[in-house]
Amino acid sequence: MFFSLRNRLFIVFTCLLTIPLIILSFIIPSWFTSIIEEQTQELTVEAMDQYSLFIDSITTQAKDLGNQVLVNQTTQKWIKLESKNANISDGQRLLQKNQLKMLLSSMMVNNSNGMSISVVLNDGTGTWGNISNLNQVDWYKDYSQNKQRYIKSHIDPFQPTQGNINSYILPLFDMNTFVSYGMIKVNFPSELLETSLNKTKIGKNGHAYLINHNGENILPGKIRTPKKVLKQTLIKLSDDKNQKGLVETDDHGEKYLVFYQKLGVGDWILISEVTKSELFAKVTRLQRNLLLTSAIVFLITIVASYMISSNIVSPLGKLAKAMRYIESGDFSGAKRFMPTIKSANNEVGYLITVFNQTIDRLKNLIETEYEANLRQKDAEYKALLLQINPHFLNNTLEIIGGLAMQGKNKQVMDVSIHLGRMMRYSLNTHSDVVNLGEELKYIRSYTEILKLRYEDAISIEIEEDLETRSLPIIKFILQPLVENAVKYSFIEKTSAEIFIKTKQSNHLVFIVIEDKGIGMSEEVISDLMSVQTKNDINSVLMSKGSSIGLRNVLSRLKLNYGPNFSYMIESERNAGTRITLCLNTDRGDRHVEGNHHR
Repeated sequence: MFFSLRNRLFIVFTCLLTIPLIILSFIIPSWFTSIIEEQTQELTVEAMDQYSLFIDSITTQAKDLGNQVLVNQTTQKWIKLESKNANISDGQRLLQKNQLKMLLSSMMVNNSNGMSISVVLNDGTGTWGNISNLNQVDWYKDYSQNKQRYIKSHIDPFQPTQGNINSYILPLFDMNTFVSYGMIKVNFPSELLETSLNKTKIGKNGHAYLINHNGENILPGKIRTPKKVLKQTLIKLSDDKNQKGLVETDDHGEKYLVFYQKLGVGDWILISEVTKSELFAKVTRLQRNLLLTSAIVFLITIVASYMISSNIVSPLGKLAKAMRYIESGDFSGAKRFMPTIKSANNEVGYLITVFNQTIDRLKNLIETEYEANLRQKDAEYKALLLQINPHFLNNTLEIIGGLAMQGKNKQVMDVSIHLGRMMRYSLNTHSDVVNLGEELKYIRSYTEILKLRYEDAISIEIEEDLETRSLPIIKFILQPLVENAVKYSFIEKTSAEIFIKTKQSNHLVFIVIEDKGIGMSEEVISDLMSVQTKNDINSVLMSKGSSIGLRNVLSRLKLNYGPNFSYMIESERNAGTRITLCLNTDRGDRHVEGNHHR
């Protein structure tokens, strides 16, 4: 009973120990999660604000350097001398260029952040070297085509500093005429921005990036954040007027927290992302440990209640084992095991006694019912088999009679030989199961009779898969189908084409009988399907009219193979019929008669 001693103890212990621990395992991690998320957001926003100020200081310094170069008289004089209209010697040009280079070098030396400066004219003439293919250079494309003043990380071989750099570009123009002559390129090391950017990362596996509105990395390296997460973040940022915030998104079941801040430098955006699984890893471990503790307490509860009520549980457990013998059909094993079950409890003892008696009654009932069903199945099978033989003999005798009337004695003799082989095959009652190869030999004798009868009006082709020859199969499943195929081929046509094929694929064997006759109507096919679905053997035994042979074959196969047999009927009016029988060979429950019919 449900309110037994063991169950009462189990309920009490569970309510006092296990349930509180399970509740705490969800409440405490949830509380910690909210605190961690709040603190993470505050610390991340603070770190991103500091980085934003750092970026502003670097870019402001770059702007100042660019403006100083622009307004300097040395720069203004150089662009005038480099203009095409200037009528000066090459020496004067070189002297002025050297003075400009000394000016730029002086500014670079005095700069504490390692910035470098170059001045480049529109034709590619530069202070540190001439750029012949200026229009093809990536950083120049960003400036001229994409209207970017702040250039993403790149390598400029014409700069005095080596490595990846970011740049601020200022138009170079004559201060008097405001005619543009080129650009001033102020470069600062990308490493300078990367070092500070790493301080804004969250956790060990989190990532922080400086990107533009297209999602391109401003600094060197690849973006390891999933493309889907980055794309969803940029879409939300395009609709968000806030300068900073948090975007939650997911990818392949993983939740991501993406903190962002729009910088005042061009279209640069600072993002810092981390997965929730990493951010709350410690909380998850805590919850797992609490659940594990709850499970241990739960097991202790079960053991305690079991030990206290062992005088009831032990015999019931053995009784359950005896029931498993019954479940597997081993009644003898159950009877042998029952004497080992002892109990001092009167109620349990009574249950054991009643169950022992039930085993005897159930065993007798099952044996009686099994024998009755076996006899009924055998009778049904024999009735179906007897239905085939008269039908076949009648058709064959008509063929012999027709040949005799035509005076074809040799053909009559050939038909008689083939018929004799077929009768030996049919009259061998040693077993109802043969190899598929033997069944095909039987069909070959039958088709030879048909060829002698119809001569050139019939064409029969047999394609046999050698791997199917040893398949155990019940007798007489092909002859009724071939007989029907011939019959319905000659109803409206003067010739018949019959195709028989066997094929094995894995554990399945397919047997195909195909003709080019008048076909079968949808009503006949539906009727066949309904009969086979209901597995109504009596309806086949009593059936008359069309498709009796096909009904017979399908019912016999269904009766003997059950779920291991399936079939398919494909038919088109006036085009022919294709019947496919499918048998699962992974059975091992059939015995083949051998060669007794030879």
